[in-house]
Amino acid sequence: MVGASVAARKPFYTNLTVQVLTAIVIGVVLGALAPATAVDMRPLGDVFIRMVKMVIAPIIFLTVVTGISGIGDMKKVGRVGGRALLYFEVVTTFALAIGLVVVNVIRPGSGIGAVAATAGSAAKNADVAKYADLASHQSTVEFLVNIVPDNIVGAFAKGDLLQILFFSVFFGAALAALGEPGKPVEHFLEKVAHALFGVIGYLMRFAPLGAFGAMSYTVATFGIGSLTSLGLLMVSIYLTMAGFIFVVLGVIARAYGFSLWRMLRYIKEEILIVLGTSSSESALPRIMLKLQRFGCSKTVVGLVIPTGYSFNLDGTSIYLSMAAIFIAQAYNIDLSIWQQISILAVLMLTSKGAAAVTGGGFITLAATLSATHALPVEGLALLLGVDRFMSEARAITNLIGNSVATIVVSKMEGEFDQDMALEEYRVFLKEPTLQTI
Repeated sequence: MVGASVAARKPFYTNLTVQVLTAIVIGVVLGALAPATAVDMRPLGDVFIRMVKMVIAPIIFLTVVTGISGIGDMKKVGRVGGRALLYFEVVTTFALAIGLVVVNVIRPGSGIGAVAATAGSAAKNADVAKYADLASHQSTVEFLVNIVPDNIVGAFAKGDLLQILFFSVFFGAALAALGEPGKPVEHFLEKVAHALFGVIGYLMRFAPLGAFGAMSYTVATFGIGSLTSLGLLMVSIYLTMAGFIFVVLGVIARAYGFSLWRMLRYIKEEILIVLGTSSSESALPRIMLKLQRFGCSKTVVGLVIPTGYSFNLDGTSIYLSMAAIFIAQAYNIDLSIWQQISILAVLMLTSKGAAAVTGGGFITLAATLSATHALPVEGLALLLGVDRFMSEARAITNLIGNSVATIVVSKMEGEFDQDMALEEYRVFLKEPTLQTI
């Protein structure tokens, strides 16, 4: 409690939340008032995301390996993975279905045929062609085959989360099978992991600069005025994701005995970092550490978070279902309920690979449009201008969804330390009399 008192006496401007939020506001103002200058700020955001990405692969490897070798029970690892995947499938299906219902009720794409007619400009078609070409190589079978790395060094170099996770599980199992002779290696890897978490602490000091650079570039490039014609779609997606978070995830949190609102307050800094950078990966190492401090076991965190970044993308699922039907509405294509259900079925598969490829959500949407043969792939051009603005909502929803999933699976496994969580809340939220999480 002494540490909390000392932290409370620090000047407010030293708080990371305040710094990131201020940076975002300054970035928006600069992008609106001096777009030429703001565009030049993009490298600040790019460099920060690169800095974070450079530690993601080793953090996941070390966390998974030490977690599995520490428990030494592969049946338990399989049980955790199975429960996590079942949870992911149920929740992402809910997200896809909710997006489908909302977009049919609000119909944001109706009456913008004029906008659709302008979607064929050379510049836009070039961008769409790029995404469509990438999508043509992203079949479900190929996605599953690519989970197995043909070169583990290459997997680390590319930062492919699923390939790294695949190798890490086998390495951790092999280390656990060694028993006592493997303990020195396990202890060494744990020390390296602690050092890497220290590196993350240093990197987070640059988060305000990264958020400022990314937000300045976004507003300067696309402009607030450019959102008018697609504003209803954006509002619909934002409201749907907010409803999903506070209703669906809120009910899940309540069912498993914790407050979603308190959890959101606990991870508010990570949410703001994602808001500023439009990348949920920018908060991945930090959220893994924070959930362990919150009482989730290292094994569960190490398996659920990396897997969730490919299989539990709630925000991306909502976006994909709404964007697909939006394109149908824009082109006056009347889809029957069975055609929409078939699109939903395809999205249940294609959405699972959304984070495994560059341009994730857009490429997955292109793959879905190509697979259904019911919607024009060139309709993607309608979304290019505002996709960057919707990516913040997707990334934040994905982050919150995976945080809830980790706590839920930890509780399912009896691997959640309630006392540790309460103490962390009392210190972090400055509520010494708190009795429940």
